[in-house]
Amino acid sequence: MDRREFTFGMSLATMASILGVDIVYGGLMPKGYQPLGFQDPDPFKLFNKDREMVVLNDKPWNMEAQAHLLNDKITPNKFMFIRNNGRIPEDIDASTWTLTLDGESIKTKKTYSLADLKSKFQHHTYQLTLECGGNGRSEFNPPAKGNQWTVGAVSCAEWTGVRLRDVLEDAGINADAIYIGYHAADTHLSGDPNKEPISRGVPMDKALQDETLLAFAMNGAAIPLAHGYPLRLVCGGWPASTSGKWINRISVRNKVHDGEKMGGTSYRVPCETVAPGSEVPESNMCIIESMPVKSLITYPKSGALIKAGQKLNINGHAWAGELEVSKMEYSIDFGSTWHNCSLEKPTNRLAWQHFKATVSFPKKGYYEVWARATDSNRKSQPMVLPGWNPKGYLNNACHRIAVKIV
Repeated sequence: MDRREFTFGMSLATMASILGVDIVYGGLMPKGYQPLGFQDPDPFKLFNKDREMVVLNDKPWNMEAQAHLLNDKITPNKFMFIRNNGRIPEDIDASTWTLTLDGESIKTKKTYSLADLKSKFQHHTYQLTLECGGNGRSEFNPPAKGNQWTVGAVSCAEWTGVRLRDVLEDAGINADAIYIGYHAADTHLSGDPNKEPISRGVPMDKALQDETLLAFAMNGAAIPLAHGYPLRLVCGGWPASTSGKWINRISVRNKVHDGEKMGGTSYRVPCETVAPGSEVPESNMCIIESMPVKSLITYPKSGALIKAGQKLNINGHAWAGELEVSKMEYSIDFGSTWHNCSLEKPTNRLAWQHFKATVSFPKKGYYEVWARATDSNRKSQPMVLPGWNPKGYLNNACHRIAVKIV
């Protein structure tokens, strides 16, 4: 039974009780009419997403992929995760969109139209890995508050825009500049115009990297609305929360940016290891910067059935924040022994890397294929859940898939 059929036979009083308020002029509704209050938007149509994507929240919208959906080398929109903190802005007019640079450490407060940015500065295109800091949060115990992401809050799309560095240098930055903070057009869930849903930032050395973009295109087309149209910041390799969407202002700061979700437990982890469930003073929390080494098996889908004697081809992606992945391995005996995968170099810095291997199994039965990446500093993924933290960030434990040999 669909929602329309469900509501068709309801009395006016029943519908009002479900909505929680009287339906004013309800007696004048046409026969068989379904009030909009019962018509939930279809997020898959709304955001042009594949129906195998998983919706975690609708206030605000948050949606993740399943591992097998991320098999493309460049992530298409239909498989890209959505992470929002507020309401997606409406009625955007790119022709009147502006970006203002301000702050204590800007030499000249300056405003650029989108046309100014596109015409005045050189365009650059990079494949950039974006991962939610809470990707993998669902595995933490005691449970951590927030969207219970599994493994699909990660993507590597192709972004086109202008370097933030070029725009900052055009306006001029003072020698005391140490951080930038972004501001955007999304609105707080409360509807209060004086509250920002999120306003994060990065240190100047990250802001001035070649790959840090003010992007206006994704995968060769205008950025989809849910991903920041018409202009977003892209800071690959760091928590995706630093890559602000719908940005209309960037503040150059002479201190660590103090915007919304820069303090407390937001995108911060204990500076030292703590016992699970501990309360950690804010003074002992450190801001997350470069994301840890991680990998994902994207083929085959977990639960694959293989005939005895057949070999299994696996493939996937690996990434390591600001670093490069230097080695990729797999195990079929719960991490007792490891075998090398072939590993491609990144297309550009901060892009994920692709791996593949051919796996043999000794006999019929149940197996798990585990994947482990090692970064250029020789740090490998842990086989089990890493250090607990209050918000369930930075879970980079080995990804694994189940396989049955029959």
